Amino acid sequence: MGNHTTVTVAGSRGNFELNVMMPVLAHALLESVDLLSNIAHAFTDRCLLGIEVNQERARELLERNPAIATALNPYIGYDEAAVVAKEAAKRGVSVRDIVTEKRLLPEELIDEALDVRSMTEPGLPEG
Repeated sequence: MGNHTTVTVAGSRGNFELNVMMPVLAHALLESVDLLSNIAHAFTDRCLLGIEVNQERARELLERNPAIATALNPYIGYDEAAVVAKEAAKRGVSVRDIVTEKRLLPEELIDEALDVRSMTEPGLPEG
């Protein structure tokens, strides 16, 4: 914040594109760039390196998120998808479990409708 204030004040003290504060402004700016660079390296070394994805747990959390029930709207309608989401949240089970239990869709359509990978891709679904 100190460097930000220094740059702001130094930048406001110039006259007709002649700024006698340019050296202090440049110094504060370059010091901030250096600090940010060091922070990025430290964060990578101390926080990111060595992290491994638990794919099974990630898939479980995705499947249990009631929000994915919105993907069922084109297949079973908004009202029924809302019922599925509420019941999944209330019982603490996955949306897939509720759809399978109630036999709302055939197995092959459940996989198509609840494909969380396709929900994260850009663009509109085909069809």
